[in-house]
Order: sequence, then structure tokens, then C-alpha cells
Amino acid sequence: MTTALRESALPLPLLRRGKVREMYEVDADTLLMVASDRVSAFDVVLAEPVPHKGAVLTQISAFWFAKLAGVLPHHLITADADLIIARVPDLAPHRATLRGRAMLVRRTTPMTFECVVRGYVAGSAWAEYQRAGTLAGEPLPAGLVESSRLDPPIFSPATKAETGHDENVTFARVMNDLGQVMAERLKRASLELYSTGRAYAAERGIIIADTKFEFGTAPDGTLLLIDEVLTPDSSRFWPADQYRPGQSQPSFDKQPLRDYLAGVKRGGRWNGEAPGPALPPEIVAQTSARYLEAYRLITGRALEIS
Repeated sequence: MTTALRESALPLPLLRRGKVREMYEVDADTLLMVASDRVSAFDVVLAEPVPHKGAVLTQISAFWFAKLAGVLPHHLITADADLIIARVPDLAPHRATLRGRAMLVRRTTPMTFECVVRGYVAGSAWAEYQRAGTLAGEPLPAGLVESSRLDPPIFSPATKAETGHDENVTFARVMNDLGQVMAERLKRASLELYSTGRAYAAERGIIIADTKFEFGTAPDGTLLLIDEVLTPDSSRFWPADQYRPGQSQPSFDKQPLRDYLAGVKRGGRWNGEAPGPALPPEIVAQTSARYLEAYRLITGRALEIS
């Protein structure tokens, strides 16, 4: 796990390659997800991988899948490389690639919406609130400031964009597309998962400002939690001891990278399009350290990186 992985190449049919993960087909019922160390910002995948990032995303997800299983079942079969190889012996020569960053999962039919829960006004929610006092077109209370806490948290679904940014949509849109029964199931599950995760993270000194969940249905119709869960990539993690309403907050993710790229853009040295600028080694190292610290705080132990 000490060598950064730009992309995996395994002897299985490749279903798709996303910004971070490769998805392989094991059989009709099972998939293999491998999280690389690729990193993106401003919707551009950068050339330099961030060491340990993929393992952090995978292992934090595995941690949360286990902790949240009482709220909703999930698609994870195992994130143990040896158990994966026992199931798929042809992967034995690729143990170094699998170790820490691979998940064997049940195949599902994914929902067509990302299920976002917002506990604080930040990011695109703050931008829309400043402009119109709304979130996805629905009114929010007056007088909120940037990073204000929302009580209760708000279910704020979004479309899944193949390229560019996801688009916030109303709950009515989800009901129209999926039907009221499924829409209500997704909303209820998302809010309960967020509430449980937020309470646990608070004990560890982390505010989960918002997050997005992905769901899929098994062949028997069971609703399952899928993809990644409450990671620094799918959530805003803020250090609780530094929280100050009325401003943007420091975060446990790729903030050093974003700050660097924003400075390059302001200086006119990058137009925001691919390819992105080269990242200095110290920015890569700082970003890696943020991910590792998030893992340590959430799980209570350091990531095994040897």
C-alpha cells in the first residue's frame, strides 16, 4: 500500500472506470470495486495520484458499512484481499493492488439519484441560499450564514452527472421518477444513516456537514447501501474544535489541493480545464496526510500502510 496506484488493470472484465474507481465483473451476481489513488478537483482528474487515498476511501467505507448495518443492509461482501483471492483465485498475482483498496460487492440495480443529506449550509447549498434563499428551489429559513447548522438535517437529492457537477433537484422530482413509496424509503434511510453517522463522528471530534449516499436494489427488491459511505470524498468532514459559523470551514479532505489550484487559477496559470497543472510534492503529501488523519479519527486506529 506504499506505492500510489494511478489505475488498476486486473484479469477481469472492466465494466467502467470512474474518476477514482474501477469496477470489474466477477460473475452475474458479484462485482469488484478497486479505489485508485487518483484525485480530482474542479471536475478535473489530476496527473499525480495521492498515496493511500484509495485505501482510506475503501477502509472507511468498510468501517461504516459494518457500523451502519443495523440501519440498512449493504452490498459489501468483503474488503479483505485474501478473502477476495479465495473467491477469485486468478487475482492472486495482484494481491498488492487489492490490499486495502478493493471491495467485493453484491451486484445491484443502482438508484438514479444521489441521496444527499445536508446538516449545514455549505458548498452549492450556500451558493443557492445566497442567491435565492432556497435549496433545490425549496425555501430555507431566513437569516442563515455560511456553515449554519440545519435542524433537522435536509434531504437534498441530486442527479448523477456523467460529466461536470451533479444537479440538485426537488424531492417531488424523485417521487415523480421513482414513485412515492421508493422516494420515501430513500429519504427515510438517508436521514437515519446520516443521523447515526453524524452522532458517532461527533464523538470523534468530526462534524459531518453533509454527505451523499448511493442505494441499489438486489434482485429480490431489498434496498441496499452501496458504493462509498461517509468518506472524505463523499462528505464534508470538519474539525469540530475549529467550527466557526459565518465562514468556510477547514476540512479533512483535498482542501490543500483545492487551495493550491484556486491560487493557480487566480494567477492566470490555469484555465480550469483538463489537463490540470502539475502538483508540487508538498501539496500531494499534505493531501495524503489529511486523508490518513480522517481515517484515524473515524476508526480510532492508524491505516496500515506498510
